[in-house]
Formats: sequence, C-alpha cells, structure tokens
Amino acid sequence: YTEIRNAGGSNLLKKEKMQKIIQASGIGKKFGAAQALKDITFEVDKGEIFGFIGPDGAGKTTLIRIITKIFAADSGQIVFDGSDIQTQQYANIGYMPEEKGMYKKMKVGEHLVYLGRLKGLKKSEAQDRSKYWLEKLGAGDWWNKKLEDLSKGMQQKTQFIATVLHNPKLLILDEPFSGLDPVNAEMIKNEIYQLHQQGTTIIFSTHRMEQVEEICKTIALINKGKLILNGEVTAIKQQFKQHKFLISFESLPEIEDNDLFTIDQINGQSVTVQLKSKNDQNQVLQYFINRNAIINAYYEILPSLNDIFISIVNKANHE
Repeated sequence: YTEIRNAGGSNLLKKEKMQKIIQASGIGKKFGAAQALKDITFEVDKGEIFGFIGPDGAGKTTLIRIITKIFAADSGQIVFDGSDIQTQQYANIGYMPEEKGMYKKMKVGEHLVYLGRLKGLKKSEAQDRSKYWLEKLGAGDWWNKKLEDLSKGMQQKTQFIATVLHNPKLLILDEPFSGLDPVNAEMIKNEIYQLHQQGTTIIFSTHRMEQVEEICKTIALINKGKLILNGEVTAIKQQFKQHKFLISFESLPEIEDNDLFTIDQINGQSVTVQLKSKNDQNQVLQYFINRNAIINAYYEILPSLNDIFISIVNKANHE
C-alpha cells in the first residue's frame, strides 16, 4: 500500500494496492564511521513520478547509487519489478547522474551510440535513436561536435538523451535541470512528462522544492540518512496544513481577532486568517456574511513543500 508515515513510523494514509517497480527495505550504508543511510524503506509505483528530496548531503545520491548498483548496500534489499535486482535488469533502467560521466574527447554522435550499445542496442538502432533525439531537442547539428566543446547546458541535454535512448522502464534523474536555461529546462520537463505518459516510471532527485511540487506525485524526504516523510504530495500538504484561509472582498470590512480566527495578514482587499478550530470554516464565512461583506474569494492556503521541508528538517536537526 502507498502510505504516509511520520518519523515515528505510524501509518497516516493508505491507498489501494498497486504494482511496484521498486521496493526498498531496510537499506543501510556506512562510509567508514559515517552513517550515510539508515534503515531506508520505501516503494515506487509503476508509472508514477517519484521524488527524492532533502538537503545537500542528506543521502539522496547514495541511495540512487545503491539502486543502480554503483554502490553496494551494507544491509537491506532492493526489489525491481517483482524480483531481486540483477545485472541484466539494468538495461531497463536509465540513470542520469548530477555529475557528468562523459568521454569529453568523443564526438556527441559516437558517444551516444557507444552508450546505447552498452544498453543492448544494435549500432544502427543506437544511431537512429540518437539522431531522433538530437533533432527532437533542437540539437541536430551536434553530431560531430566534441563533448568538451559543449556548454554545460548542452552537455546536460546530451546526458539526458543518453539516459533515455534505450527506452528504460525506470528513469532516474539526479538534478536534471542543473545548468539549463529556462527554455531548455522547460523542454526537458516536457519530455519527462511525455515519457511518463508513455508509461515510464521516473525517480526525480533534487533539493529544489518548487520542481518537486510541480512534477512529482509522491515524495520521500531524506535527512541525515534517514527517511523522515514518505507519501503523496497532495496528502502530505493536507497533513501539514495550518487551517489558514484567504478571503478576498469587494470592499474590506472592519475586522479584528475573535473567537473564530486571528488575523495573519491584510493585503489590499484581502485578508489571511488563522482558524482557531479546523471545524470553523463555515462559521468564518457566516461571520462575514452577517456583516454584509461581499466576498469575491474564499479558499484554504495549503503549505508549500518548501515550507514543509524547512519545518521538518529544522525540527529533525534540533532533536
């Protein structure tokens, strides 16, 4: 089942059982005396966009490298598509690391064909797919350019093509928009959406909360090597809501703190109020109707993932 869990491990949400492409249980990893990961357990549904979030050094990249067998876990198990992950299954995974692993002296075309063949493609197939993707991303004239002559953003686009060239079932992207200007970031984002619509499962790792909020359905928050929070973005925002409401008026009425709410902010003809009880929504609305206020908008303000992220990490750092 998909669940939201707090740091204490209690179940906060359960949903209908779904097929899993990744099941990780009890993953632990040390580097010398440093505990990089401790008892990490999570699941990724087939066909979803799943986000790893956390501050720099939290353990996100280490966890990804364990999934992709770059590192071996000290403890725990990774199940991929229903069975223990094996070497031959890595043709079904595309991994785009934050650090570029490119052969800088090679030309773009030969680099992509080489990596495609490592993933099991025939030479002609790798060539055709490479040319298709280069054209699709507006880079059709890059074929004979050396990688060392490309800008950081151009290298990032080439790395993305190398990651998706073999049509993987699972796509793992570690900070995929790093080095991209807004136009090219939007282009890659649209390609991610299209791959998702075609059934590709995507694991997306970043510390940029606005990107996670826009792209991911489900997240796992990691801090200091521990899984702090895991669940659907919409449900997590509901869990951490503070019962704040924004009310917009035709003309702002006289307003002051009372038994129903306290005033959080007034901005022009709008006011943000903090309810004293989560059950006071209708009473607050009636409060203003009774004062003959003309209400243009009335809606709850949910916390952003960035607000939740900062709150949880700060709390964890002080425990």
